Amino acid sequence: MKRYGEWSSRLAFILAATGSAVGLGNIWKFPYMTGEYGGGAFVIVYLLCVALMGLPVMMAEVMLGKRGRNSPVNSMRILAQEAGYSQLWRILGWSGVIAGFLILSYYSVVAGWALAYIPEVAKGTFTAVNMMPQNEIAGFVGSIFNGLVENPIRLLAWHSAFIVVTMIMVAGGVQGGLERAVRFMMPALFIVLLILLGYAMSTPEFMKGIHFMFDIDFKSFLYPNCTEKSCEWSGDGLLAAMGQAFFSLSLGMGSIMVYGAYLPKHASIAQTTAAVVAADTLVAILAGLIIFPIVFSNGLQPGAGVGLVFKTLPIAFGQMPFGSLFGTLFFVLLALAAWSSAISLIEPAVAWLVETGKFTRFSASVLSGLMVWLVGILSVFSFNLWSDVKPLSMFSTFENKTFFDLIDYLTANIMLPLGGIFMAIFVAWLMKKQIVIDELETTSDNIGYRIWHFLLRYVTPIGVGLVFLNAIGVFS
Repeated sequence: MKRYGEWSSRLAFILAATGSAVGLGNIWKFPYMTGEYGGGAFVIVYLLCVALMGLPVMMAEVMLGKRGRNSPVNSMRILAQEAGYSQLWRILGWSGVIAGFLILSYYSVVAGWALAYIPEVAKGTFTAVNMMPQNEIAGFVGSIFNGLVENPIRLLAWHSAFIVVTMIMVAGGVQGGLERAVRFMMPALFIVLLILLGYAMSTPEFMKGIHFMFDIDFKSFLYPNCTEKSCEWSGDGLLAAMGQAFFSLSLGMGSIMVYGAYLPKHASIAQTTAAVVAADTLVAILAGLIIFPIVFSNGLQPGAGVGLVFKTLPIAFGQMPFGSLFGTLFFVLLALAAWSSAISLIEPAVAWLVETGKFTRFSASVLSGLMVWLVGILSVFSFNLWSDVKPLSMFSTFENKTFFDLIDYLTANIMLPLGGIFMAIFVAWLMKKQIVIDELETTSDNIGYRIWHFLLRYVTPIGVGLVFLNAIGVFS
């Protein structure tokens, strides 16, 4: 099979995998999911999912890629053959490729919002909030966001621009495109996040934001529909926290597996994975600590949904010194973070097309980008022309979901966790134990290995399985 090169160093892999994980999932999705599911309880369940399921599965996925040295589809075929099992296991590789493909189709639409905000912030649009009464600020900023998403032509143009740049980076190859892109993006994003955290600490409701994120109320989390007469159990928050853990870490979508295929042979899987998970989790927490104080300081609602980041941070940029400069820089770097994730989402499909022998890397990138762009039109129109279209409304779980909502739900809450289950089963139950030990460069009596193997063998499949079964109504 054809190889594509490898990362120049362990640090390059950490930056690339962190770039894959850190993106809109942390800065856009984590805050609004935390807001929708009540704050602290969601955060603690999310962190538990990251530690008990996300980290073990990421190590397993990196190891599968490092051992297979191919696209997820062919890596799973090779590894199943090596273990003496059916080549149907390559379906797991296909599932990851398709999930990444679908996620990018709507991810690029949200990334387009970030691109659209760059000129808006740069020209000082949001500085007008300094001259407004407090009770009018939220409405003004919200109208700018609504004006963007309700215009299909503007959304389509930004969606197209994001996809084109993504494909240019992917076409450059491993070191020339992927690695070069993330070496700048990730350090710069951390710097800007720390600057914004400093601003959030100066807001009057910073402590309220802290309490919202870290005060734990499991009753409202597990029983969100309580009335004076009765309380109705709901596992939606559990499923959302688990799905967010997998989404944020880029698990189950082939990205981490294909990046693992480019990992230098003697790089430590455990150390590199732990570094990536720590950085990813830190960015998510920082994003929450930045956004929620601004939300409460301006009388906004934390459960504002998908537009939360685009309705809160512009208020801060409009009021802070040199806000237009920092705001422009933030949305530029948000777009760059989105690109670092986007290139990992499409890389599995590009790698597979190259392996067929029928495509060059350039033509594979163009074809993949065109297909993602076409599917993304469904999400573009979900906010305007087709906002009333609910394709699976005959099912109660999906009755209020547009194409955008549906693709987000199916990938994050179903495809990624299921992919995680089957990767855990394959590595912990089917692969030869000595191969796993050799790839991890450890020993069978190492305490870290034994904990990881136990989590992967029992905790991950059972935990993900129970939450998933509850989500589809088995326990209702």
